[in-house]
Amino acid sequence: MAKIRLERASVSFPVYNAASRSLKNRVLNVATGGAIERRFDGLVVVKGLDEIDLTIHEGERVGLVGHNGSGKTTLLRLLSGIYAPTSGSAAIDGECVSLINIGLGIDPEATGRENIRLRAVMMGMTAKELSSKYDEIAEFSGLGDFLDMPFRTYSSGMQLRLAFATSTSIRPEILIMDEWLSTGDEDFKDRARKRLDEIVSSTKILILASHSKELLLGNCDRLIWLEHGRVRMDGPAKTIADEYFGR
Repeated sequence: MAKIRLERASVSFPVYNAASRSLKNRVLNVATGGAIERRFDGLVVVKGLDEIDLTIHEGERVGLVGHNGSGKTTLLRLLSGIYAPTSGSAAIDGECVSLINIGLGIDPEATGRENIRLRAVMMGMTAKELSSKYDEIAEFSGLGDFLDMPFRTYSSGMQLRLAFATSTSIRPEILIMDEWLSTGDEDFKDRARKRLDEIVSSTKILILASHSKELLLGNCDRLIWLEHGRVRMDGPAKTIADEYFGR
């Protein structure tokens, strides 16, 4: 059974040599939100997440809201396994796929076909699984002969097509998304939207961070409002949305 449980989970980023450069610029380069504190020894620490207690059960569709720098991206990365908690614990039960960085594992010098394999490995796909899905991924991308060309020669829309086709080729138990993916090319958008709808409907747990009230209420039954790395409110989507967007 799919389940996520965080117990007093914190993610902190130490900022070294803060006195020798602009603290603000350094923090922007290191962290994605939270609170700043200066320890007794002079070390500056950015708390991206500060003792988060959170349980998400199978069947839940959870949206994340909060201003830029509230800790949403840090939380998504923690749930995706990109970050480990610096204190507390994070237990993720279930096969998880993150669409917050679909370009992960892409090599600009490799061909499109080679990049399908690279991205698939990064997602944890076995050789047998990739073999059964490879042709479908290549066809869905719509890139044809360009699959034999280096990735760096693609337009931004073509690059997104390849990354999207590979990243959405499996049906995970837990799906983590940041906003809704836009695929650039008009002739590709309908197929991409349908595929996303299929994945969202079949996944056991959905976690979606967005600034769109309409998108969140259309896909989530629970919202978590983050502020300075902490949970400010957590409850039914309509209730939290009215409080947050009403401001």
